[in-house]
Amino acid sequence: MKKPLPTSPSGLSCSSLANLRPTAGCVRNTVSLRNMFSGLGLALLVALPLSAHAEESPQEPQRGGTIDTIIQPEPPSLILGMIQNAPTRTVAGNIYEGLLRYTTDLEPIPQLAESWDVSEDGKVYTFHLHEGVLWHDGEPFTAADVVFSADVFHRELNPSARAVLDHVESIEATDEHTVVFTLKQPFGPFLLSFEAGTFTMVPRHIYEGTDFRNNEANNHPIGTGPFKFDSWDRGTVIKLTRNDDYYEEGLPYLDGVNWHIIPDGASRAIAYENGTVDVLPYGTVENFDVPRLTELDNTCSTQKGHEYFSPFAMLWMNNRQGPMADKRFRQAVMYAMDREFARDVLWNGMGEVPLGAFGSNARFQNEDLTPYEYDPGRAEELLDEMGYDGEEVTLLGIPYGETWTRWTEAVQQNLKEVGINVRTVATDVGGWNQRLAERDYDLAFTYLYQYGDPALGISRTYLSTNAEAGSPWNNVEGYANPKVDELFNAAATAHPDSEREKRYHEVQEILQEDVPLGWLLELGFPTIYRCNVKNLVNSSVGVNEGFRDAWIAE
Repeated sequence: MKKPLPTSPSGLSCSSLANLRPTAGCVRNTVSLRNMFSGLGLALLVALPLSAHAEESPQEPQRGGTIDTIIQPEPPSLILGMIQNAPTRTVAGNIYEGLLRYTTDLEPIPQLAESWDVSEDGKVYTFHLHEGVLWHDGEPFTAADVVFSADVFHRELNPSARAVLDHVESIEATDEHTVVFTLKQPFGPFLLSFEAGTFTMVPRHIYEGTDFRNNEANNHPIGTGPFKFDSWDRGTVIKLTRNDDYYEEGLPYLDGVNWHIIPDGASRAIAYENGTVDVLPYGTVENFDVPRLTELDNTCSTQKGHEYFSPFAMLWMNNRQGPMADKRFRQAVMYAMDREFARDVLWNGMGEVPLGAFGSNARFQNEDLTPYEYDPGRAEELLDEMGYDGEEVTLLGIPYGETWTRWTEAVQQNLKEVGINVRTVATDVGGWNQRLAERDYDLAFTYLYQYGDPALGISRTYLSTNAEAGSPWNNVEGYANPKVDELFNAAATAHPDSEREKRYHEVQEILQEDVPLGWLLELGFPTIYRCNVKNLVNSSVGVNEGFRDAWIAE
């Protein structure tokens, strides 16, 4: 019998850090910031190993049981493609599917497409779909659903998919189980585009001819995945139940997955400690709890399962208005931020400080760039040079827990120390999404996925053609540089890779000078789970689809 969910925090000794404020008599510089954080008992430089408490030899999978886990924060919706933030992807990735899955080496493997062919000229991709696949309401999944999802639904709603579809000349269902994508020109990373959260398959019979955003079915998502939506008690739990008609023989092994919603970080840690939950997906407990939790009995952990996304934390800077419109101000912000402090203290040594716009896992990184080292003096020089007069700017935090709150406060302190008049603004997830979508911000935290190839996950952030309001996941900063557009577009379709590399190296040099936004940290996220939960992280997107193959050993 599992214990009831905790309702009160544990009173961690370091919880007072959430109240850090740069007022008179408080912290004056980053050295004292470090001392303050470390003095309150945070584990510094405790990098979680790639995997801990290695599992025993393989066993025969067992059927049955329900896994209790956590989602943090509560997603605004479960309709993938329409909503693409991390909590939605994590839960709904077990309801919806894409045409392909990807190994941790980013090799494509079958999902709704059981096989595929590529023409010799690299322009025609033919996908052969699994037969006998049913939507959760019993209707058959066909090639017509693929055409509708790609050519209608995603072209309207999904900037990530739209960036890929810009390279597509036509999409045709040649029969009920065959779809042909014909490209305008070869596009190297095309086969990397079909992950469920990025290129979700949605039911045509539910959405065709409707107002997608206001369709009544949005309250009861219908996919083809291994789990069906059962119920959502807002603020408490989202329940998924086994899809008994799943087309993959024998899968899933589990009877269901319960995603508990626990707003307080300390209570989420307690829920694992007392046995209420079995799995802590990435980002569900505060980083300062990770070293302690991973040492508990019957606890395994891994940092695998993020290879496809390569999550990259950034600071949006609204290039359209105020001092942010001057690149010297944006450069000053980069010099003012102590990103190593953020990694070492707030993230317990997990993650990497990025060199520039391309993360270390992205292809074609230009390693010859001059990095933005922590240099408050240089920041002050740039502010003086541009004539910054102390105009107030706002800093919108990301509402994903105490670690992010503390990071917002640390950046505020860094900026104040060089003379930037900055005020923090807090909101919930829905408000954060809305303010970014409407461009109602000055500076704002976010993190985006890089998807392995710059044509998929990086160019969308900088192309001027992708800056329209309405989405928090595109060119939110409003950066526009015709040369950058030209280079990104040319690199996406150049051949061979040496030509792509040449263009991507040049575009990185320009971005390093223009600083359209702040490059904060390549994030390191552990997944923590009971060791009797087997095969949970089995692809490059981890728990976003891992419950499909997971099972519980008695």
